[in-house]
Amino acid sequence: MNMKIKLLLLPLLTFLVTSFKAAKEPAPQKTSNNLNISLLLDLSDRIDPHKYPDLYQRDLQYIKFVQKAFTNHIKGKKIIQLKDQMQVFFDPAPQNPTINALSQQLKVNFNKQSSKNEINNIEKTFSEIPAKIYQSAIKDKTFIGSDIWRFFKNNVKDYCIKDNHRNILIIITDGYMFHQNSKFTEKNKSSYITPSFIQSKKLTNSNYKNLIEKNRLGFIPATDNLQDLEIVVLGINPSKKNPYENDVINQYWSDWFKAMNVRKFYLKNTDLATNLEPIILKIISG
Repeated sequence: MNMKIKLLLLPLLTFLVTSFKAAKEPAPQKTSNNLNISLLLDLSDRIDPHKYPDLYQRDLQYIKFVQKAFTNHIKGKKIIQLKDQMQVFFDPAPQNPTINALSQQLKVNFNKQSSKNEINNIEKTFSEIPAKIYQSAIKDKTFIGSDIWRFFKNNVKDYCIKDNHRNILIIITDGYMFHQNSKFTEKNKSSYITPSFIQSKKLTNSNYKNLIEKNRLGFIPATDNLQDLEIVVLGINPSKKNPYENDVINQYWSDWFKAMNVRKFYLKNTDLATNLEPIILKIISG
């Protein structure tokens, strides 16, 4: 091959190699500046102050920090650029009409027609209304629980994912997934996890990871293609009886999210609100 032909072929080879590399490497995920934040609240007996003193107060602080991060975000934009929303969900829906009416006030949507007064009212709304919801549930002992698995199966895509938005789902729960309407297994995978379940699977020592892998334990995937949803689980509160309880819970949730193609997720234990505030703000600010 003479030098002239080599010189002609060199650019072609360079183009082919570059194109091949580009085809192999996934395109970077685009991040929208429009926020769509959803909160899924667990109103099970975990909020009963007789069983877990002041735990629900931590929930309220977590909600407040999410609201603060959302408010900081929209105040950092010009009003004409606003296309941001935040909402709160329960599954199953509360039978208590008071809770249902109050929860409607926690669906806020901001666009170029929004006023500064509406923006300034978010803090007041998210300080007062969640407290009334929790107090109403505690007073009536209407601990409806939270069917997280079914929420993912039936609602998460429709409720929590919006085009041209950065979609974030905040789940406030203790890390144990259980609801009587969604308790079933498929081979060794399940739709639930409880302290007694962890005990029954002998996931109580440092060999838990090998047992999970060997027996193919984990949550049953409820859906798929959640690559456009970021998820934050707040308030994980493992039993102190098993030193590996927290590790097992984290393994189950992590494997579940990965199986449903969630690209970015965070699992945070219950902690003093002041310790979690900067973490929540940092996650939502991106």
